[in-house]
Amino acid sequence: MEYEGQICRSPMERGSYMLPVAAGCSYNRCKFCMLFKHLQYRELPLEQIERELQRVKQAGGDPERVFLGDGNAFTLGTDRLLAILKLIRSYFPSCRSVNMDATVTNISQKSGEDLALLAQAGVSHLYLGIESGLDDVLTLMDKDHNLEQAYRQIERLQKAGMVYDAHIMTGVAGKGRGLENARALAAFFNRARPCRIVNFSMFVHRSAPLYREIEAGRFQPATELENLEEARLLLQLLGDWPVEYDGFHDHILFRVRGTLPQDRQKMLDKLNREIEKRRDLPPEICWAR
Repeated sequence: MEYEGQICRSPMERGSYMLPVAAGCSYNRCKFCMLFKHLQYRELPLEQIERELQRVKQAGGDPERVFLGDGNAFTLGTDRLLAILKLIRSYFPSCRSVNMDATVTNISQKSGEDLALLAQAGVSHLYLGIESGLDDVLTLMDKDHNLEQAYRQIERLQKAGMVYDAHIMTGVAGKGRGLENARALAAFFNRARPCRIVNFSMFVHRSAPLYREIEAGRFQPATELENLEEARLLLQLLGDWPVEYDGFHDHILFRVRGTLPQDRQKMLDKLNREIEKRRDLPPEICWAR
């Protein structure tokens, strides 16, 4: 596979065939993200995409799920996406769904007819970086949406027949604001109802624009203990509707996952044990060089 940069996809797509359709991220402004800063965004030629499909077909591949890379493939125009979907169907007759990352703005740039056509053509699952439930935090992190815009666009994609997973980051609101963020996120999700919530607990890359905010005193990182307490409150406040939760805290090698509402207490018990274990330890903040 011809691939530029770092492979980045939701853990739920680990069993999917990843088909590159672009290099980099068309937005690429989020202050915490360093995945695509070294890449100039561009769409890959259809000829290159088809060569990759041919390669996999010739190797005996016929995947049921395809994930379109890179950073936010849903930014591609509707006609181009439909052409790619047609190619996928022609090479992989067993393919049942085509999924990809998106931003709120990507959705807003497509008409209701566009969304319906894409859903009918096999796009079933989008991954959205919601990140925070607080508008001022979204502004500080230079996200491409506010909460009301996210509500509106999620409603449109759901009406078209697609579902979405929400990516969040405990710790994104900074020191002392984790519980506030958990309450706001719970209120958002109880209304917007994602299929899954994936929590990539925040780490601060020293090369990221966010580090400049720390140096300037405009952002103070939360500790890992605060991040765990934030995740606990979020799980407590989410309603009794079906949603999968997967929470990564890579710096402390801790992960909690399950399906709500049936696994709520099991996940809370695991979080409680980890929180109590860390109360008497020195504060930890996840830095990445």
